[in-house]
Amino acid sequence: MRGATRSWLRNGLALCAALLAAGCGESARLTVADGMGPDPELPAPSSSLIPVVDIAPAVGWADGGKPVAADGLAVAAFARELDHPRWLYVLPNGDVLVAETAAPDSKGARKGIKKLVMSRAMKKAGSATPSADRITLLRDSDGDGEPELRTTFIAGLNSPFGMVLVGDDFYVANTDALLRFDYSRGATMLTSAGARVAELPAGEINHHWTKNVVASRDGTRLYVTVGSNSNVGELGLEHERQRAAILEIDPATGATTVYASGLRNPNGLAWEPQSGALWTVVNERDEIGSDLVPDYLTSVQRGAFYGWPYSYFGGHVDERVEPPAPELVASARVPDYALGPHTASLGLAFYGADALPGYRGGAFVAQHGSWNRKPLAGYRVIHVPFSAGRPQGMARDVLTGFVNDDGEARGRPVGLSVDATGALLVADDVGNTIWRVTSR
Repeated sequence: MRGATRSWLRNGLALCAALLAAGCGESARLTVADGMGPDPELPAPSSSLIPVVDIAPAVGWADGGKPVAADGLAVAAFARELDHPRWLYVLPNGDVLVAETAAPDSKGARKGIKKLVMSRAMKKAGSATPSADRITLLRDSDGDGEPELRTTFIAGLNSPFGMVLVGDDFYVANTDALLRFDYSRGATMLTSAGARVAELPAGEINHHWTKNVVASRDGTRLYVTVGSNSNVGELGLEHERQRAAILEIDPATGATTVYASGLRNPNGLAWEPQSGALWTVVNERDEIGSDLVPDYLTSVQRGAFYGWPYSYFGGHVDERVEPPAPELVASARVPDYALGPHTASLGLAFYGADALPGYRGGAFVAQHGSWNRKPLAGYRVIHVPFSAGRPQGMARDVLTGFVNDDGEARGRPVGLSVDATGALLVADDVGNTIWRVTSR
């Protein structure tokens, strides 16, 4: 039996290697642009035993390398040699915080060939790295794009991601809990132990581990994103309690309720400045073809259901989910703006400054890049124009060039923020760099 197991493992690993070397599955019939905007094309789904796998191997930036900025913009490194920088937050005094983080250790729940394929794919993409579990502070006092100070702001965290300051309370969304730290203006290091405000869904599986957090305008409520524990509920919906959702938390008591649900993997979360509405960026489901399902940017309504796992983009039923839930599908809200299939759209920042002419009022979105589409999609930062609080018109590229001519990933954009000068900051977790975008 042991010999048979070792033989199966060797064969499985060989198959993984072959699949990842050559890519597998059908190619897209539509362009990424066809799957973008308020009314994307949604062809019939397709499926196979082995999912479409097409990875841009992570290689990093050669000396002096950097992304390509759109006309009228310039890009330069704000900080290099970070350890898997994922998320950004700018404090009121202009200090830039970066969560250096990765997935926690987990046994996971996938079995067999799919598990082998996915683990190899994540390693190839640069995502299988130990977590630094810290937040680093960067201080650029004169605003010249070159920080004079770099220090560990908080250490010893547990796969941290989202951050928000409310008064003198600094909140961190670890993968398993929302923490609160005492903060004083100008502090460069927080050494007190964080108080546990609320538990967050985690556990042994913890499939989508990132948790983001924003505060209501009056600071009385916090909103936390929690991704699903599976692709489409295949591990059992009992593992999805308070997942695929945005949670509302009372920071005074830790009381937690579901604010909106059916959001497979929300990450970016921000308040639209004109309407005051909450918006999010969501990663949709995989394994039904290169052209499905588009990720999306949407306003978030209290009590609304957005389809996962039973349907996508409103009432498009996912036949893989058993038993079906037609009454829920009938209530599923259609997202506002599709961002293309498998683009892995993560970061979100509304732009209210004037330093980047022509971008004010719109939303910047970081697209981390696909693994389940052939050819590749994402690996860029885009801008979605807004008017009267709603998306208007097609998105345009802001930063590209993250993939070289050989199909290798020099970088992958994740978190976004706007610094005190109005420049756009972009965390690049493969390039281990924060990029700063300014006007020429």
